[in-house]
Amino acid sequence: MISSTFSYYTFTEYVQTIIISRAMDRQFFADFLHSHKDIISTIRERACALHASVNQIYGDKLPYGYHLCQVADAAMKYGHNVAAVEEDILPIVFGAYFHDSIEDARLTYNDLLKIASGMLSRSQALMATEIAYALTNEKGRNRAERANERYYSGIRSTPYAPFVKLCDRYANISYSCNGKNDTRMRMIYQREWHHFIEAITSNSTDVRLQLPEDLKENTTMMLSQK
Repeated sequence: MISSTFSYYTFTEYVQTIIISRAMDRQFFADFLHSHKDIISTIRERACALHASVNQIYGDKLPYGYHLCQVADAAMKYGHNVAAVEEDILPIVFGAYFHDSIEDARLTYNDLLKIASGMLSRSQALMATEIAYALTNEKGRNRAERANERYYSGIRSTPYAPFVKLCDRYANISYSCNGKNDTRMRMIYQREWHHFIEAITSNSTDVRLQLPEDLKENTTMMLSQK
């Protein structure tokens, strides 16, 4: 029997704590993605078209959609490790596809929120937009100024932003190591790696702020290849 001092709100908070400290079942996550493939396809098409509309390319000549799809593919491969509830899956996917939309495609926060609201529920749209907003670089003269402590603090405090940021870095490293074989960028990523991981690692037990160990390990392995 629950004592009178254990209020309804305390119990609710307790249940929520249990939920957000657990990873999602991998098969459930995969089944959800399959059953929502049409909306995911729409999200992908809108994001790729947006970056194409501002003539953004990836690497020397690839459409920027190549990078967006790499990031989203990683999010859909490893997302079961961080998704707390079913309602969060589409915001994770949307955030992965649109993670650079404010920074590179001339959208405002409200522009992106409007796009997200046309495909997701209001609460999902807010979550998805917050992910992209958190991943938007600060102004700066160089990489260090653009990705400063204020930037990383925003990532660490935004649900799923650390995960999507790691998916973004994973995609860039994969392209540098296995695609273009860009030695210069690979060396930069190697040099930044430990600081980068520390900067996006949250001390919270909230699963939504965690970094999947298998994703970190696979990224480290790519960087260590000769």
